[in-house]
Amino acid sequence: MKIGDKVQFLSEIGGGKIAGFQGKDIALVEDEDGFQIPTPISDLVVTSSGEEYSSSRSVVKKGGAEQASETADPDTFNMSVKAKINATIDDEFIEEEEYDAADREITYRAKVEERKGGNVLNLYYAFVPEDVKNFSKSTFACYLVNDSNYYVHYLYMSVDGHSFRLRGEGELEPNTKLYIESFAPDQLNEIDRVRFQLLSFKRDKDFVAKPVCDVQFRIDKVKFYKLHTFQSNDFFETPALLYPVVKNDEVAQLKPIEVEKLIYVESDETETKSKKDVQSNVSYSKLRGLESLNTPKHAKSKKSSNEPLVVDLHANELLETTAGMGTSDILNYQLDYFRRTLEENKHNKGLHIVFIHGKGEGVLRHAIINELRYRYKNYPYQDASFQKYGYGATQVTIR
Repeated sequence: MKIGDKVQFLSEIGGGKIAGFQGKDIALVEDEDGFQIPTPISDLVVTSSGEEYSSSRSVVKKGGAEQASETADPDTFNMSVKAKINATIDDEFIEEEEYDAADREITYRAKVEERKGGNVLNLYYAFVPEDVKNFSKSTFACYLVNDSNYYVHYLYMSVDGHSFRLRGEGELEPNTKLYIESFAPDQLNEIDRVRFQLLSFKRDKDFVAKPVCDVQFRIDKVKFYKLHTFQSNDFFETPALLYPVVKNDEVAQLKPIEVEKLIYVESDETETKSKKDVQSNVSYSKLRGLESLNTPKHAKSKKSSNEPLVVDLHANELLETTAGMGTSDILNYQLDYFRRTLEENKHNKGLHIVFIHGKGEGVLRHAIINELRYRYKNYPYQDASFQKYGYGATQVTIR
Protein backbone atom coordinates (compact mmCIF):
# COMPACT_ATOMS: atom_id res chain seq x y z
CA MET A 1 0.00 0.00 0.00
CA LYS A 2 1.09 3.52 -0.72
CA ILE A 3 -0.26 7.06 -0.48
CA GLY A 4 -2.95 7.66 -3.06
CA ASP A 5 -4.27 4.07 -3.15
CA LYS A 6 -8.03 3.66 -3.03
CA VAL A 7 -8.94 1.26 -0.19
CA GLN A 8 -12.04 -0.42 1.23
CA PHE A 9 -12.66 -1.31 4.89
CA LEU A 10 -13.03 -5.04 5.50
CA SER A 11 -14.82 -4.92 8.83
CA GLU A 12 -17.39 -2.26 7.90
CA ILE A 13 -18.91 -0.41 4.97
CA GLY A 14 -16.93 2.44 3.52
CA GLY A 15 -13.46 3.37 2.53
CA GLY A 16 -11.38 6.14 1.09
CA LYS A 17 -7.92 7.14 -0.08
CA ILE A 18 -4.67 6.60 1.83
CA ALA A 19 -3.38 10.01 2.87
CA GLY A 20 -0.42 8.81 5.04
CA PHE A 21 0.82 6.32 7.63
CA GLN A 22 1.31 6.19 11.39
CA GLY A 23 4.08 3.69 11.93
CA LYS A 24 4.17 0.45 10.01
CA ASP A 25 0.72 -0.91 10.88
CA ILE A 26 -1.63 2.14 10.81
CA ALA A 27 -2.79 3.92 7.64
CA LEU A 28 -4.59 7.29 7.55
CA VAL A 29 -7.66 6.79 5.31
CA GLU A 30 -9.23 10.06 4.03
CA ASP A 31 -12.97 9.74 3.44
CA GLU A 32 -15.25 11.81 1.12
CA ASP A 33 -15.60 14.59 3.69
CA GLY A 34 -11.80 15.00 4.08
CA PHE A 35 -11.56 13.35 7.50
CA GLN A 36 -8.50 11.12 8.08
CA ILE A 37 -9.39 7.88 9.86
CA PRO A 38 -6.54 5.87 11.49
CA THR A 39 -7.14 2.26 10.39
CA PRO A 40 -5.04 -0.97 10.78
CA ILE A 41 -3.53 -1.94 7.46
CA SER A 42 -4.79 -5.48 8.05
CA ASP A 43 -8.36 -4.12 7.91
CA LEU A 44 -7.94 -2.53 4.45
CA VAL A 45 -8.03 -3.86 0.92
CA VAL A 46 -6.71 -1.91 -2.05
CA THR A 47 -9.35 -1.44 -4.74
CA SER A 48 -7.23 0.71 -7.11
CA SER A 49 -3.74 2.12 -7.14
CA GLY A 50 -3.00 5.81 -7.13
CA GLU A 51 -1.64 5.80 -10.73
CA GLU A 52 -4.61 3.99 -12.26
CA TYR A 53 -7.43 5.68 -10.30
CA SER A 54 -7.85 8.67 -12.52
CA SER A 55 -8.91 6.58 -15.52
CA SER A 56 -9.89 3.21 -14.08
CA ARG A 57 -13.22 1.65 -13.40
CA SER A 58 -13.69 0.51 -9.80
CA VAL A 59 -16.25 -1.55 -8.01
CA VAL A 60 -17.23 -0.31 -4.56
CA LYS A 61 -19.20 -2.38 -2.10
CA LYS A 62 -21.90 -0.33 -0.43
CA GLY A 63 -24.67 -1.78 1.65
CA GLY A 64 -23.99 -5.26 0.29
CA ALA A 65 -24.57 -4.13 -3.34
CA GLU A 66 -22.03 -3.53 -6.05
CA GLN A 67 -22.04 -0.08 -7.66
CA ALA A 68 -19.92 0.81 -10.72
CA SER A 69 -18.39 4.27 -10.88
CA GLU A 70 -16.38 5.84 -13.66
CA THR A 71 -14.32 8.98 -13.59
CA ALA A 72 -12.95 10.45 -16.75
CA ASP A 73 -9.36 11.52 -16.91
CA PRO A 74 -8.57 15.20 -16.32
CA ASP A 75 -8.33 16.06 -20.04
CA THR A 76 -11.66 14.44 -20.80
CA PHE A 77 -13.21 16.13 -17.77
CA ASN A 78 -11.89 19.55 -18.76
CA MET A 79 -13.17 19.13 -22.30
CA SER A 80 -16.55 18.17 -20.95
CA VAL A 81 -16.71 21.35 -18.87
CA LYS A 82 -15.75 23.49 -21.86
CA ALA A 83 -18.34 21.76 -23.99
CA LYS A 84 -20.97 22.48 -21.36
CA ILE A 85 -19.98 26.14 -21.19
CA ASN A 86 -20.09 26.45 -24.98
CA ALA A 87 -23.47 24.70 -25.09
CA THR A 88 -24.82 27.11 -22.46
CA ILE A 89 -23.53 30.12 -24.39
CA ASP A 90 -25.08 28.78 -27.60
CA ASP A 91 -28.43 28.25 -25.87
CA GLU A 92 -28.40 31.77 -24.42
CA PHE A 93 -27.49 33.20 -27.79
CA ILE A 94 -30.38 31.38 -29.44
CA GLU A 95 -32.80 32.54 -26.73
CA GLU A 96 -31.60 36.13 -27.10
CA GLU A 97 -32.18 35.99 -30.86
CA GLU A 98 -35.73 34.69 -30.39
CA TYR A 99 -36.59 37.25 -27.66
CA ASP A 100 -38.68 40.15 -28.91
CA ALA A 101 -37.56 43.44 -27.38
CA ALA A 102 -41.14 44.71 -27.64
CA ASP A 103 -42.12 42.16 -24.99
CA ARG A 104 -39.82 43.67 -22.40
CA GLU A 105 -41.45 45.44 -19.47
CA ILE A 106 -41.17 49.20 -19.73
CA THR A 107 -39.56 50.49 -16.56
CA TYR A 108 -38.63 53.95 -17.79
CA ARG A 109 -40.94 56.72 -16.61
CA ALA A 110 -40.73 60.11 -18.22
CA LYS A 111 -40.47 63.08 -15.90
CA VAL A 112 -43.69 64.91 -15.25
CA GLU A 113 -43.98 68.13 -17.18
CA GLU A 114 -45.31 70.62 -14.69
CA ARG A 115 -47.36 73.58 -15.77
CA LYS A 116 -47.34 77.08 -14.40
CA GLY A 117 -49.89 77.52 -11.64
CA GLY A 118 -50.26 73.76 -11.17
CA ASN A 119 -48.83 73.67 -7.67
CA VAL A 120 -52.26 74.54 -6.33
CA LEU A 121 -54.35 71.40 -5.89
CA ASN A 122 -57.62 71.24 -7.85
CA LEU A 123 -59.61 68.03 -8.24
CA TYR A 124 -63.00 67.61 -9.93
CA TYR A 125 -65.65 64.89 -9.97
CA ALA A 126 -67.06 65.04 -13.51
CA PHE A 127 -69.96 63.59 -15.50
CA VAL A 128 -70.06 63.55 -19.30
CA PRO A 129 -73.18 62.52 -21.30
CA GLU A 130 -72.19 59.77 -23.73
CA ASP A 131 -74.98 60.63 -26.19
CA VAL A 132 -75.66 64.37 -26.20
CA LYS A 133 -78.00 64.13 -29.18
CA ASN A 134 -80.28 61.74 -27.28
CA PHE A 135 -79.76 63.37 -23.91
CA SER A 136 -82.93 62.09 -22.21
CA LYS A 137 -81.78 58.48 -22.62
CA SER A 138 -78.03 59.00 -22.45
CA THR A 139 -75.74 57.25 -20.02
CA PHE A 140 -73.17 59.33 -18.14
CA ALA A 141 -69.45 58.61 -17.93
CA CYS A 142 -67.90 59.47 -14.57
CA TYR A 143 -64.35 60.86 -14.34
CA LEU A 144 -61.88 62.23 -11.82
CA VAL A 145 -59.95 65.24 -13.12
CA ASN A 146 -56.61 66.18 -11.55
CA ASP A 147 -55.87 69.77 -12.51
CA SER A 148 -52.54 70.07 -10.67
CA ASN A 149 -48.86 69.08 -10.71
CA TYR A 150 -49.40 66.56 -7.91
CA TYR A 151 -49.96 62.84 -7.96
CA VAL A 152 -53.20 62.07 -6.12
CA HIS A 153 -54.00 58.73 -4.52
CA TYR A 154 -57.76 58.45 -4.08
CA LEU A 155 -60.50 56.36 -2.50
CA TYR A 156 -63.94 56.84 -4.07
CA MET A 157 -67.00 55.61 -2.12
CA SER A 158 -70.76 55.78 -2.22
CA VAL A 159 -72.60 56.36 1.05
CA ASP A 160 -75.70 54.56 2.30
CA GLY A 161 -76.64 55.77 5.76
CA HIS A 162 -73.63 54.98 7.95
CA SER A 163 -72.13 52.39 5.61
CA PHE A 164 -69.83 52.89 2.64
CA ARG A 165 -69.13 51.03 -0.57
CA LEU A 166 -65.76 51.35 -2.29
CA ARG A 167 -66.35 52.17 -5.95
CA GLY A 168 -62.78 52.90 -7.00
CA GLU A 169 -59.26 53.46 -5.77
CA GLY A 170 -56.02 54.27 -7.50
CA GLU A 171 -53.62 57.01 -8.45
CA LEU A 172 -54.16 60.03 -10.64
CA GLU A 173 -51.13 61.36 -12.47
CA PRO A 174 -50.59 65.14 -12.63
CA ASN A 175 -52.75 67.11 -15.08
CA THR A 176 -54.78 64.11 -16.22
CA LYS A 177 -58.32 62.80 -16.09
CA LEU A 178 -59.30 59.21 -15.28
CA TYR A 179 -62.47 57.32 -16.28
CA ILE A 180 -64.08 55.56 -13.31
CA GLU A 181 -67.50 54.21 -14.28
CA SER A 182 -70.74 54.90 -16.21
CA PHE A 183 -74.33 55.37 -15.06
CA ALA A 184 -77.74 55.19 -16.67
CA PRO A 185 -80.20 57.79 -15.31
CA ASP A 186 -82.07 55.14 -13.30
CA GLN A 187 -78.80 54.10 -11.59
CA LEU A 188 -78.02 57.52 -10.15
CA ASN A 189 -79.55 56.55 -6.82
CA GLU A 190 -76.41 54.48 -6.24
CA ILE A 191 -74.38 57.68 -5.89
CA ASP A 192 -76.90 59.87 -4.11
CA ARG A 193 -74.06 60.66 -1.71
CA VAL A 194 -70.35 60.15 -2.38
CA ARG A 195 -67.17 60.40 -0.35
CA PHE A 196 -63.55 60.99 -1.40
CA GLN A 197 -60.37 60.49 0.59
CA LEU A 198 -57.28 61.98 -1.07
CA LEU A 199 -53.53 61.99 -0.52
CA SER A 200 -51.39 64.20 -2.78
CA PHE A 201 -47.62 64.19 -3.36
CA LYS A 202 -44.80 64.57 -5.92
CA ARG A 203 -42.18 62.02 -6.97
CA ASP A 204 -38.42 62.48 -7.17
CA LYS A 205 -38.45 66.09 -6.00
CA ASP A 206 -39.23 68.33 -3.05
CA PHE A 207 -42.78 69.65 -2.75
CA VAL A 208 -45.10 71.55 -0.48
CA ALA A 209 -47.21 69.04 1.44
CA LYS A 210 -50.98 69.25 1.03
CA PRO A 211 -53.47 68.25 3.75
CA VAL A 212 -55.05 64.81 3.55
CA CYS A 213 -58.58 65.42 2.23
CA ASP A 214 -61.80 63.73 3.28
CA VAL A 215 -64.91 65.18 1.63
CA GLN A 216 -68.49 63.97 1.36
CA PHE A 217 -71.38 65.53 -0.55
CA ARG A 218 -74.67 64.81 -2.28
CA ILE A 219 -75.23 64.50 -6.03
CA ASP A 220 -78.24 66.38 -7.36
CA LYS A 221 -80.07 64.04 -9.71
CA VAL A 222 -82.19 66.86 -11.11
CA LYS A 223 -79.18 68.12 -13.03
CA PHE A 224 -79.06 64.94 -15.07
CA TYR A 225 -82.40 65.81 -16.65
CA LYS A 226 -81.32 69.33 -17.66
CA LEU A 227 -78.99 69.68 -20.59
CA HIS A 228 -78.05 73.27 -19.79
CA THR A 229 -76.38 72.19 -16.54
CA PHE A 230 -73.68 70.46 -18.62
CA GLN A 231 -71.30 73.24 -19.59
CA SER A 232 -68.31 73.71 -21.88
CA ASN A 233 -65.07 73.25 -20.00
CA ASP A 234 -61.28 72.92 -20.31
CA PHE A 235 -61.13 69.19 -19.70
CA PHE A 236 -63.56 67.59 -22.16
CA GLU A 237 -64.48 68.22 -25.78
CA THR A 238 -68.16 67.84 -24.93
CA PRO A 239 -70.24 69.59 -22.21
CA ALA A 240 -69.69 68.20 -18.73
CA LEU A 241 -71.03 68.57 -15.20
CA LEU A 242 -68.16 69.31 -12.79
CA TYR A 243 -68.24 69.03 -9.01
CA PRO A 244 -65.16 70.56 -7.31
CA VAL A 245 -63.80 68.15 -4.70
CA VAL A 246 -60.72 70.23 -3.88
CA LYS A 247 -60.55 73.85 -5.00
CA ASN A 248 -57.33 75.86 -4.70
CA ASP A 249 -55.91 73.56 -1.99
CA GLU A 250 -59.10 73.66 0.06
CA VAL A 251 -61.73 70.96 0.39
CA ALA A 252 -64.86 72.10 -1.42
CA GLN A 253 -67.39 73.11 1.22
CA LEU A 254 -70.35 71.51 -0.48
CA LYS A 255 -73.63 71.26 1.31
CA PRO A 256 -75.94 68.43 0.29
CA ILE A 257 -76.63 69.70 -3.20
CA GLU A 258 -80.09 70.91 -4.03
CA VAL A 259 -79.22 72.91 -7.13
CA GLU A 260 -82.08 74.20 -9.26
CA LYS A 261 -84.60 73.77 -6.43
CA LEU A 262 -87.52 76.11 -7.05
CA ILE A 263 -88.23 78.01 -3.85
CA TYR A 264 -90.67 80.86 -3.54
CA VAL A 265 -90.13 83.46 -0.83
CA GLU A 266 -92.68 86.17 -0.33
CA SER A 267 -91.06 89.46 -1.33
CA ASP A 268 -91.07 92.62 0.72
CA GLU A 269 -93.34 94.27 -1.83
CA THR A 270 -96.23 91.95 -1.04
CA GLU A 271 -96.25 93.10 2.58
CA THR A 272 -97.17 96.61 1.43
CA LYS A 273 -99.89 95.51 -0.94
CA SER A 274 -103.51 95.46 0.04
CA LYS A 275 -105.19 92.17 0.87
CA LYS A 276 -107.17 92.44 -2.36
CA ASP A 277 -104.00 92.75 -4.42
CA VAL A 278 -102.51 89.79 -2.60
CA GLN A 279 -105.55 87.66 -3.35
CA SER A 280 -105.60 88.55 -7.01
CA ASN A 281 -101.92 88.58 -7.84
CA VAL A 282 -99.45 87.68 -5.12
CA SER A 283 -95.90 88.58 -6.09
CA TYR A 284 -93.20 86.12 -5.21
CA SER A 285 -89.51 86.27 -5.92
CA LYS A 286 -88.02 83.05 -7.29
CA LEU A 287 -84.86 81.84 -5.68
CA ARG A 288 -83.19 78.86 -7.36
CA GLY A 289 -80.80 76.63 -5.40
CA LEU A 290 -79.77 76.57 -1.77
CA GLU A 291 -77.96 79.55 -0.33
CA SER A 292 -74.29 79.15 -1.20
CA LEU A 293 -71.49 79.84 1.22
CA ASN A 294 -70.74 83.01 -0.69
CA THR A 295 -74.23 84.47 -0.25
CA PRO A 296 -73.90 88.02 1.11
CA LYS A 297 -74.88 88.38 4.76
CA HIS A 298 -77.42 91.08 4.02
CA ALA A 299 -79.27 88.67 1.71
CA LYS A 300 -79.62 86.17 4.56
CA SER A 301 -80.77 88.73 7.09
CA LYS A 302 -83.81 89.72 5.04
CA LYS A 303 -85.49 86.42 5.80
CA SER A 304 -87.54 86.60 9.02
CA SER A 305 -87.79 83.67 11.42
CA ASN A 306 -91.55 83.34 10.77
CA GLU A 307 -91.27 83.36 7.01
CA PRO A 308 -92.21 79.98 5.48
CA LEU A 309 -90.12 78.12 3.00
CA VAL A 310 -92.20 77.44 -0.11
CA VAL A 311 -91.33 74.54 -2.40
CA ASP A 312 -93.17 73.90 -5.65
CA LEU A 313 -93.33 70.16 -6.38
CA HIS A 314 -94.88 70.43 -9.83
CA ALA A 315 -92.91 68.31 -12.28
CA ASN A 316 -92.49 71.16 -14.78
CA GLU A 317 -90.83 73.21 -12.03
CA LEU A 318 -88.48 70.45 -10.87
CA LEU A 319 -87.55 69.00 -14.24
CA GLU A 320 -86.56 70.61 -17.48
CA THR A 321 -88.03 67.68 -19.37
CA THR A 322 -89.94 64.55 -18.43
CA ALA A 323 -89.06 62.77 -21.67
CA GLY A 324 -88.48 59.10 -21.02
CA MET A 325 -90.10 59.26 -17.56
CA GLY A 326 -93.30 57.48 -16.73
CA THR A 327 -95.96 58.66 -14.27
CA SER A 328 -94.50 56.56 -11.46
CA ASP A 329 -90.97 57.87 -12.19
CA ILE A 330 -92.16 61.46 -11.88
CA LEU A 331 -94.09 60.73 -8.68
CA ASN A 332 -91.08 59.01 -7.12
CA TYR A 333 -88.88 61.94 -8.04
CA GLN A 334 -91.33 64.41 -6.46
CA LEU A 335 -91.47 62.34 -3.26
CA ASP A 336 -87.69 62.03 -3.14
CA TYR A 337 -87.49 65.81 -3.48
CA PHE A 338 -90.02 66.18 -0.65
CA ARG A 339 -88.01 63.86 1.64
CA ARG A 340 -84.71 65.58 0.91
CA THR A 341 -86.22 68.98 1.71
CA LEU A 342 -87.37 67.74 5.12
CA GLU A 343 -84.05 66.01 5.84
CA GLU A 344 -82.03 69.09 5.04
CA ASN A 345 -84.16 71.32 7.24
CA LYS A 346 -84.66 68.92 10.16
CA HIS A 347 -82.46 71.05 12.42
CA ASN A 348 -84.41 74.26 11.72
CA LYS A 349 -86.86 73.82 14.58
CA GLY A 350 -90.08 75.77 14.17
CA LEU A 351 -89.60 76.30 10.42
CA HIS A 352 -92.77 76.17 8.30
CA ILE A 353 -92.40 74.57 4.88
CA VAL A 354 -95.17 74.93 2.33
CA PHE A 355 -95.24 72.22 -0.34
CA ILE A 356 -97.22 73.19 -3.43
CA HIS A 357 -98.52 69.97 -4.98
CA GLY A 358 -101.61 71.22 -6.82
CA LYS A 359 -105.11 69.79 -6.79
CA GLY A 360 -105.15 67.52 -9.82
CA GLU A 361 -106.29 64.00 -8.95
CA GLY A 362 -104.74 64.28 -5.50
CA VAL A 363 -102.20 61.49 -6.05
CA LEU A 364 -99.18 63.54 -5.00
CA ARG A 365 -101.01 65.07 -2.03
CA HIS A 366 -102.12 61.64 -0.85
CA ALA A 367 -98.54 60.33 -1.15
CA ILE A 368 -97.19 63.31 0.84
CA ILE A 369 -99.77 62.86 3.60
CA ASN A 370 -98.88 59.17 3.76
CA GLU A 371 -95.20 60.08 4.21
CA LEU A 372 -96.06 62.52 6.99
CA ARG A 373 -98.21 59.97 8.81
CA TYR A 374 -95.76 57.11 8.80
CA ARG A 375 -92.23 58.45 8.17
CA TYR A 376 -92.39 61.94 9.69
CA LYS A 377 -94.85 61.42 12.52
CA ASN A 378 -93.37 64.22 14.65
CA TYR A 379 -94.00 66.91 12.03
CA PRO A 380 -97.43 68.59 12.35
CA TYR A 381 -99.06 69.45 9.02
CA GLN A 382 -102.13 71.28 7.75
CA ASP A 383 -103.55 72.81 4.61
CA ALA A 384 -101.62 75.93 3.70
CA SER A 385 -103.29 79.33 3.34
CA PHE A 386 -105.85 79.20 0.54
CA GLN A 387 -105.48 82.93 -0.04
CA LYS A 388 -101.73 82.68 -0.68
CA TYR A 389 -101.29 79.23 -2.18
CA GLY A 390 -104.70 78.14 -3.41
CA TYR A 391 -106.19 74.74 -2.64
CA GLY A 392 -103.20 72.63 -3.57
CA ALA A 393 -100.61 73.20 -0.83
CA THR A 394 -99.70 71.58 2.50
CA GLN A 395 -97.77 73.29 5.30
CA VAL A 396 -95.38 71.19 7.43
CA THR A 397 -93.79 72.42 10.67
CA ILE A 398 -90.33 71.16 11.66
CA ARG A 399 -90.28 69.93 15.28
